[in-house]
Amino acid sequence: MTYNVARTRSQRKLSGASGGVRSLSLAIVVPVGLTITTIWLGESDTYKNLIRPFWIPPLWAIHLTSVSTTFLMGLSAWLVWAENGFHQSPMAIIMYLAQLGLGLAWNNIFFKTGPTQMGLAVSFGQLVTIFICSQLFSRINPISGDLVKLCLVWTGFLTSINLYYVL
Repeated sequence: MTYNVARTRSQRKLSGASGGVRSLSLAIVVPVGLTITTIWLGESDTYKNLIRPFWIPPLWAIHLTSVSTTFLMGLSAWLVWAENGFHQSPMAIIMYLAQLGLGLAWNNIFFKTGPTQMGLAVSFGQLVTIFICSQLFSRINPISGDLVKLCLVWTGFLTSINLYYVL
């Protein structure tokens, strides 16, 4: 009888661990997949034809870093979710989804139509939502908040690129 109880407990731990892996995979694959799809569908020669100063990276570097920051934001959101943080602070999930949507919109605007004032407004909006995510996530999981700060730096850089071309 004791053996069956121990076996049941270990099975429960194993099923909980596999549920964690599934939720982590989902938290990363969905936003990264959306970002890659947006990049793939948003390809145009608009950015390639811009005259770029030395400090503005090539298109492949921007795309690679954007996918990487989307990965980090997904991981951060999962860390918050794993600690039941979205129930403690529902605004955190709203800000996370808002920054994801704004990031996808900015990719379409900037790379299809070029650097416009609309793209700049969307970029500023994303910057603000990521900053709020950083604050909210840090209260729940400090590591998550630190990961979001990396995304904040990258988004600030993209905003400065958009600002350079608009001015």
